[in-house]
Amino acid sequence: MKASIVLLLPLALWLGSCGPDGPKRLPVLGEHQVSAAGDTIYYTLPPFRFRNQDSAEVTAATFAGKVYVADFFFTTCPDICPKMKDQMLRVYERFGANDSVLLLSHTINPRHDTVGVLREFSQALGISSAKWHMVTGDPDSIFYMARQYMISAMPDEQAPGGFLHSGAFILVDPAGRIRGYYDGTDPEKVDELMRDIPILLHEARPQ
Repeated sequence: MKASIVLLLPLALWLGSCGPDGPKRLPVLGEHQVSAAGDTIYYTLPPFRFRNQDSAEVTAATFAGKVYVADFFFTTCPDICPKMKDQMLRVYERFGANDSVLLLSHTINPRHDTVGVLREFSQALGISSAKWHMVTGDPDSIFYMARQYMISAMPDEQAPGGFLHSGAFILVDPAGRIRGYYDGTDPEKVDELMRDIPILLHEARPQ
């Protein structure tokens, strides 16, 4: 019997809430397979390899066993990126002391946003590269990863700064599964993200 394929669209999924059935649980987003035996194989993000602001190699292994928040931006963005960075700083400050939470920002203009440019940008924000990785790399690889996160990011001469991209913050669990999307320009949505991160941290604890 062939495995059945179920496509879960992020905007169509129900989020459980606290109530008689127990604490809130976050959905696992993306395509998954249900085998004849009833086993579920969830979508996980593919391997990647980039360089961060310290020129250190950053791969999926960097985030193994961690909860992390990802986004896509570029340093010369005149539109939503400054708002996104202000909101990501809130997440950075809230979970700065928690070694189980990391942040990952991909530039979508790697030709301009070199390691040196990202280093200066991160220093201006006052962040630690051990906590918040700002990565650059091959443009095709970066746009490929945006598609794997199921968000938009692409060159567009008509868009402010020459690039069109989502303002989403993407919440990823320790197994590399997408568990939520949040508007990174909206403080209330980022508040929701910061409430959901401890849910994944609790879920990852040995029972």
